[in-house]
Amino acid sequence: MAPKTPPVLGPRALGRATLARQLLLHRDPDGGMTAEAAVEHLIGLQAQNVRPPYHALAARLHGFRPQELSGLMDSRAVARMVTMRSTIHTHSARDCLTLRPFAQPGGPERELRMFTKRLDGIDPARIAAFGRELVEERPRPVGELRDALLGRWPDADPLALTTAVRCMLPLVQTTPRGLWGRSGQVTLTTAEKWFGRPVGPASEPEAVVRRYLAAFGPASVRDMQTWSGLTRLKGAFERLRPELVVFRDDRGAELFDLPEAPRPDPDVPAPPRLLPEFDNLLLSHADRSRFVPQAFKDRTWKGNQAHCVLLVDGRVAGIWRTGEPGGRGERKRSRDAAAGGAVTLTVQSFVRLAAAQRTAVAEEAERLLAIVAPGAGHDVRFGQFTD
Repeated sequence: MAPKTPPVLGPRALGRATLARQLLLHRDPDGGMTAEAAVEHLIGLQAQNVRPPYHALAARLHGFRPQELSGLMDSRAVARMVTMRSTIHTHSARDCLTLRPFAQPGGPERELRMFTKRLDGIDPARIAAFGRELVEERPRPVGELRDALLGRWPDADPLALTTAVRCMLPLVQTTPRGLWGRSGQVTLTTAEKWFGRPVGPASEPEAVVRRYLAAFGPASVRDMQTWSGLTRLKGAFERLRPELVVFRDDRGAELFDLPEAPRPDPDVPAPPRLLPEFDNLLLSHADRSRFVPQAFKDRTWKGNQAHCVLLVDGRVAGIWRTGEPGGRGERKRSRDAAAGGAVTLTVQSFVRLAAAQRTAVAEEAERLLAIVAPGAGHDVRFGQFTD
């Protein structure tokens, strides 16, 4: 008997399934999910900047307040560190200790190889050992760490020295960096020192495959490799094949999924959502067209900086920003908000919004502003950004 041909999941079916896993089709569909549980379920939140993890949870959870995540960081239940693709994520303490060694070959080690020639023959292990002494003595700002390393190896490339420490050690960004409503420079110590527990053992690949599918599936081997930065994950999928269900996308790629995972009807409505820059929803599949139309793929970035994005009907349909500190033309609005004035959220749509869609987007924007700026007036605008 010929093997049964796997059923095909079209783009809308794939999109709706992943939105459901991401808590974006229905916020916290079972009710009562905590911020800590959401961070674990999503296998971390992109955190190149301070605010995106807060915006990511605001889009996904009922009743979320920034102070909840900030409190978890302050109590060391979650932390910011480099993991997948050698980028900064906010993870639970458990994932900081076990996902970092899992992700090590796919991001940090690969990045370090780019700098090895600039170390002039210095063994990176020696640099890492000295760096550990420094950051475990007390958390160190990056500049102070660099200067101390240069004191030991004055002729070495400064960036290569700090990269060796960052890539070889599981470093945590210590608070107050990352806390809501607080400011602080990046200071680093080891995960072992911060959590008072040893790092490892690394998560088993099969366990991470299950978690990845629960958060991002249905997905291919290439999708998970894109998300993790790792290669050679096909073996883990093959070992799990007997307990997974298999589909194909409309291009013929083989997709795996957990049997019990949600796969909603493709026509289930997908409400508007406002996602932060670098949200993992948009970075965790080999083919980003699941959520980013081809016509808009170059409009969500400016240089190497991603815009915050608007989802309409489950796909990117625009970008947005608020009157937050840091951007040209934004500081005045922030000062106004601090003085009781309005905080502005501007939406730049790439498509013509129907009246009902425009109303729904405005309501979503008002909801976000009520979470991130509860004591200020709110001003939602549609149109081009102005600086």
